[in-house]
Amino acid sequence: MSNISIIPKPQSMTVGESFFTITDEAVIIASGEAAPVAELFASMLRTSTGYELPVKAEGEGGIQFILDEGEASEEYALNVTPEQIILNATAPAGLFRGVQTLRQLLPAAVENDEATEANWQVPVVQIEDAPRFGWRGIHLDVGRHFFDVDFVKQFIDVMALYKYNIFHWHLTEDQGWRIEIKKYPKLTEVGSKRKETPLPADRHTGDGEPYGGYYTQDEIRDVVAYATERHITVIPEIEMPGHALAALASYPELGCVGEGYETWTKWGISKDVFCAGKEEVFTFLENVLTEVLDLFPSEIIHIGGDECPKDRWEVCPNCQARMKEEGLADEHELQSYFIQRMEKWLNAQGRQIIGWDEILEGGLAPNATVQSWRGSQGGIDAANAGHDVVMSPNTNCYLDYYQSEDTDSQPPAIGGYISLKRAYEFQPIPEDIDPEKAHHVLGGQGNVWTEYIPTTDQVMYMTYPRAIALAEVMWSYPEERDYVDFRTRINNHFSRLAKLGVNYCELDDDPI
Repeated sequence: MSNISIIPKPQSMTVGESFFTITDEAVIIASGEAAPVAELFASMLRTSTGYELPVKAEGEGGIQFILDEGEASEEYALNVTPEQIILNATAPAGLFRGVQTLRQLLPAAVENDEATEANWQVPVVQIEDAPRFGWRGIHLDVGRHFFDVDFVKQFIDVMALYKYNIFHWHLTEDQGWRIEIKKYPKLTEVGSKRKETPLPADRHTGDGEPYGGYYTQDEIRDVVAYATERHITVIPEIEMPGHALAALASYPELGCVGEGYETWTKWGISKDVFCAGKEEVFTFLENVLTEVLDLFPSEIIHIGGDECPKDRWEVCPNCQARMKEEGLADEHELQSYFIQRMEKWLNAQGRQIIGWDEILEGGLAPNATVQSWRGSQGGIDAANAGHDVVMSPNTNCYLDYYQSEDTDSQPPAIGGYISLKRAYEFQPIPEDIDPEKAHHVLGGQGNVWTEYIPTTDQVMYMTYPRAIALAEVMWSYPEERDYVDFRTRINNHFSRLAKLGVNYCELDDDPI
């Protein structure tokens, strides 16, 4: 049974000596809220096996999905004997996570998109499993480069296989506004397009090619429904007060200068940001978010808050008047005012905010969750102060960094170096967090920024296999896993990734 290579590694697993064989007479029994999960599993199996695999609410069946009484969670128990497969959980999400384990126990041919001859055998096992953290996410930046709905669904599919439960969708940027807002049509008519894009090998030279793309609200709903069916929460990010140039190009009155903006054709940080002194900016953002909230049922909304230069605010009469009126000592406190005001509005709509760790500067919004990216210190400070945090430090979790030290053999990247091993060494709870405050660490996240990632193949190349390492770190407890064992198990996943159409990075030089 050495070929059992489940990732993330389960909390507890006992392996027997035989197999359960799925035949063309197999029936899946599942009722109520268990039925949709069973139907997803059956649909995949029908494609790859050619079997009918009916899902029935009752009766005799060798494969049973059972929802038990108890507090809803992602915990599951999988019991495979030569006679049957029984999957138990207290919530559909737990059943779905268990299905991913069952999927990995089957031959990789289960991922095929056509009927295949194979020994459809599942090893006899007893597994009890639950995640360490409730936030296990991947972030995808579609502002710098746009990726269509079909690819976003494929991205979500592979996330689901490794038990991720958060898809952080970065929808607005200096270089492009990617979400239809019906009240403000220029956001997509103007802000979704830029005149050109920096060349991958020379960020200071443009390619001369117009670029654009955005998601309609119907497409957004489609993606959210697709992710929800796979028990993944989609968290939208609408950047503020910085990274707003595409919005300013669409509605110039929202900036301090008020004219001369265009959707940015460079990477980096623009000094043109939303004006914190103009009341119409807050009206605009509230109206935008009203439509966003209608599309995304997630309790948490990401408002960005990172990399907001204060140059314009320092000389803007409106911003300076706002500071005087509110008794703010400096522009950092003005940014805090901006974030806290938007948080108060979102709280009134029944939602919470999360922002990058710059929202700590000038005073943190009362109920905000902090996403720590500039290393771990921001998360340490926020957790020790009693705030919830999501850890995604650029030391371990930035999937746009090179994954080989031989950079000449790799496509252009933003810089840095994070090997598979370095990703696996990620510690979501750093030692400097007070043990009594450790519960404030909700989990962690891998971030895919796309300045240097123009194609879907390259997104997958940069994401995998490092996201598989992060998935195990966020699901499995440290005492249950080690890198050498993980490195052995992951070797059995590459054929599965290939069948899923994932252009993964091979690991010839990965240090062990």
